[in-house]
Amino acid sequence: MLDHSSRPLSPSNVPMDALSEVLQDFRLSGVNYGRCELRHPWSIAFPQQQLLRFHFVSQGPCWIHTEAQGWQELNDGDLVLLPQGIAHRLASAPDVEGDSRKSCQVTRLGSNVCDVVRDGTGATSTLFCGSMALGAHALNPLIALMPPIIKGCDVAGNDPIVGPLLAAMSVEATQPQMGSATVLSRMADLLAARLIRCWVNCSGASTTGWLAAIRDPHVGRVLAAMHKDPGRNWTLERLAGLAGQSRSIFAERFNAMLGEGAAHYLARLRMQLARELLGQGGMSVAEVASRLGYESEASFARAFKRITNVSPGVVRRTSSGRIDMDFGFLDTYRPE
Repeated sequence: MLDHSSRPLSPSNVPMDALSEVLQDFRLSGVNYGRCELRHPWSIAFPQQQLLRFHFVSQGPCWIHTEAQGWQELNDGDLVLLPQGIAHRLASAPDVEGDSRKSCQVTRLGSNVCDVVRDGTGATSTLFCGSMALGAHALNPLIALMPPIIKGCDVAGNDPIVGPLLAAMSVEATQPQMGSATVLSRMADLLAARLIRCWVNCSGASTTGWLAAIRDPHVGRVLAAMHKDPGRNWTLERLAGLAGQSRSIFAERFNAMLGEGAAHYLARLRMQLARELLGQGGMSVAEVASRLGYESEASFARAFKRITNVSPGVVRRTSSGRIDMDFGFLDTYRPE
C-alpha cells in the first residue's frame, strides 16, 4: 500500500475528542433550496433519494406524510430534517390528492436558490425547502444511525442556537429582502449542522456500534484518523499505536465495538469513498486507486469488486454523479 503522508503517527496527532473531529468535517455540497409560496390545496411527493432533505415551515398550513409515521401536522416555525432522504409527501391538508409540482412557477434567484409560487385562492403556505449531499464521507456512518425524521422543535431546548435560527429563517422567508435567498441558505447550512450535532449529544450512551466507538477514547481516535485519511498505509501496528494500546488489545476492542476487524472496516470505508469518486466522473479508476493508497489499478479493482460485487469501471460508466435538483423537490441522477 502507498503511504501518502510523511506526518509522524502518534496519539497526539489526532484530537482526543474524535467525535468533534468528525463533525468538524461537516460540509454540505450540491445544495439547492427553494423558497415556496403555495396556495391551498396543494400536495407534493418527494421520492426516496440518497440526499439529506429539510423543510422549514414559516407559515402553514402544512402536513408531512411518511410510510412509518403517517400524517403529521407541521406548525409555523417547525423544521424537519430527513437525514436519509426517505420518501415522503408535503401537503396543505391530508386529504389533498395528486401532485401540484407541475402547477408551480419556478424562478431562479441564483445558482442554487429558487422562488417557487403556486397561485390559487386558498390559504398561503410559506416554506423553505432544501436538498443537499454531505460532502464529508466521514459522516456517512453517523447519518445511517440517525432517525428518518428529526424535528427542530424537538431538539431546540437542547441547543440555545436552534430557536433563534428558526425565528430568523421565518423572518427572511416571510419578509424577503435583497440577498434573502443567500441568507436563508447560509442559515440552513448552520441549522442542519446544529441539529445533527444536537442529536449526537442527546443520543443514549450505547456500549457498541459506530457512535459508541467514535466516543471511545482509544477506538474513536483511530476511527477519526482513518476517516480523515483513508488512503494512508494503515497497518494494525500503526492503528494500535494511535489508540495507545497493544495490537491484541486494540484489535479485540475494535472488533467488539464495531463487529468487524479494523482492516475490513477500512476496506469498506475506502470502497464507499471510491464509489463516490467514481460516480462523480472526474477521476479515472487509476487515479481513484492511487488516491486511496493502492499500488496498482488491478489490486484496487479486485478489492472493489470483492466488496461491492461490481467492477469500478461499470460504476464509472453508468453514473456521472451529476445531481439535477429542481428547487430541492426533485433529485435524479442522469447517466452520461
